[in-house]
Amino acid sequence: MTGRSPQRSEGPGQPLGGSPRTATGPRNLFPAPSVRRLALGIGANAAIFSLFDQMVLRALPVPQPGRLVNFANPGPKPGSQSCGDAGGCDEVFSYPMFRDLEQQAKGSFEGLAAHVLFGANLAYVNQTISGLGVLVSGSYFPLLGVQPALGRLLSPEDDRTIGAHYGAVLSHGYWQDYLDADPNVLNKTIVINGQAMTVVGVAARGFEGTTLGPLPDVYVPITMRGVMVRGFDGFDNRRNYWAYLFARLKPGVTIEQASAEINTIYRPIINDVEAELQQGMSEQTMARFRAKEIVLADGRRGQSTLHREVETPLILLFTITGVVLLIACANIANLLLARGAGRSQEMAIRGSLGAGRAQLVGQLLLESCLLAVLGGIGGIRVARWTLSFIGSIVPADATRMLALTISPKVVGFAGLLSLGTGILFGLYPALHTTRPDLMTVLKAASGQPSGARAAARFRNALVTAQIGLSMTLLVAAGLFIKSLANVSRVDLGIQTDNVVMFELSLALNGYQPDRIRPLFTDVERELAAVPRVSSVTAGRVPLIAGSNWGSDVSVQGFQRGPDVDAHSMFNLIAPAYFSTLGLALVAGREFTASDVLDAPKVAIVNQTFARKFGLGPDAVGKFMSQGNDSLDTQIVGLVTDA
Repeated sequence: MTGRSPQRSEGPGQPLGGSPRTATGPRNLFPAPSVRRLALGIGANAAIFSLFDQMVLRALPVPQPGRLVNFANPGPKPGSQSCGDAGGCDEVFSYPMFRDLEQQAKGSFEGLAAHVLFGANLAYVNQTISGLGVLVSGSYFPLLGVQPALGRLLSPEDDRTIGAHYGAVLSHGYWQDYLDADPNVLNKTIVINGQAMTVVGVAARGFEGTTLGPLPDVYVPITMRGVMVRGFDGFDNRRNYWAYLFARLKPGVTIEQASAEINTIYRPIINDVEAELQQGMSEQTMARFRAKEIVLADGRRGQSTLHREVETPLILLFTITGVVLLIACANIANLLLARGAGRSQEMAIRGSLGAGRAQLVGQLLLESCLLAVLGGIGGIRVARWTLSFIGSIVPADATRMLALTISPKVVGFAGLLSLGTGILFGLYPALHTTRPDLMTVLKAASGQPSGARAAARFRNALVTAQIGLSMTLLVAAGLFIKSLANVSRVDLGIQTDNVVMFELSLALNGYQPDRIRPLFTDVERELAAVPRVSSVTAGRVPLIAGSNWGSDVSVQGFQRGPDVDAHSMFNLIAPAYFSTLGLALVAGREFTASDVLDAPKVAIVNQTFARKFGLGPDAVGKFMSQGNDSLDTQIVGLVTDA
């Protein structure tokens, strides 16, 4: 009896089948160098996407964040301004203005809330840390819709009276990291900046406030700012701008409608109340002051200066990693074109047997996408390595702020990018390999000439594109390295070699001014006695702190005109400050031990200040004042810029 060995039938409806001559195994189908190129390109893009998502795209973890709006009021702000990480000085409001708006804005808004960061020394049982707190209005948590992990959150009942509410809410991170998630923490005492407070609740996991960057440890009623921040008296001062505001819109209300309502409330307050409090304004500046308006912006991402600071650099990095991926795609497309030339006869025969072109293109695209998926799997590992490397070189505070891990969203992005990449580099080779000129392909198989000009032109274009993109990256890298070298050689104006800095938060620990001054004197004397210490000094604002502490100033001989910026930044410093940092005095003297609180007021200004206020080289001896026209402070020194 004669038998026949089983055979596998393959028809046009089975395009994935292949003869042993055309499918020799996964090593030929997915060459390792191609997978590595894709893994590098996809992984780099996935890592940058992870950072971009967290720092630019991600909304606050609250219900319906799209209904949140941030407040700003650009224009003249005579008086004192305190700006921070939650936004620039255009975004800060006085506390009386916040209360006016909160009470009157009822039509388009579910409510308004205010907040501001503050330095917080926290002591619980036997543990003390230097951390960060947020002063929040009672409407802060209800408007956000955040739920507590334990206990309760602050409410409008917690900020009705100035300086009389002693409840505090711990952040989930502080509660977990420092208190071991103690469930018995409620109603316990925590000392914040020397003031005993009662723990009333713990915020939800994942909620880190509404300011990207700083990670708060505790939330305190905003009416306690005078207790938390020594010397603060700005609750009744309409010329003291320090509070950041946001609101939640009612369902169906647009930003345009809300803006029209809030400015209908804002303009009478500006013109009938606050304009009368301004002194020494020119007519032009007063006109600008009266014309100020509140600007509303999308608040779904919270309030932060970090969004604007990192968006452009991250887009630039995205562009660079995108070019790397395009180079890989061009290289692989060229390889697929060359490989497709060897499969053209196979595709032509399949077509002659009835396989549709769409089926054949689908088969080749599937192979390309499988190659891209392998690259994407490797890219996840590359992204993880990249994020780990970033975590090893950035400051510790940044690693607390960022989740340098691969999230499901990043995996999804890598997957979509892999599929898109597979289609990008696989589509033209698939179309070319399955072109319908069957007779041309068969003639080529019999040794007769075949026209392949289109493929040759496309391959040449791909090679040219690879060279061009590679040269672009090379030039960009060279310029970047040169820029870094130039920055490293820039004279900062100060000598940082062998300078050691540390911070004493005495006021945050409840020290009164009469105890702080003698203690600082003792510390300076003890440090100066240490061998090889050449100089000791102090300043309230640390070097390169990004402080916006300042106010408008009046300067002898300077006339404020229209659109003139009279704002200046300040620092309180000790004697020998400039000599310790290597800053040269152009004229005058440094502060001395005789420049004490009860002595005549004196100041030292830098060259930028002198130019801005028209003092020139004769600044020493002139008088100025902070926030008024009394001119009660004499300039005793002129120092170089830094």
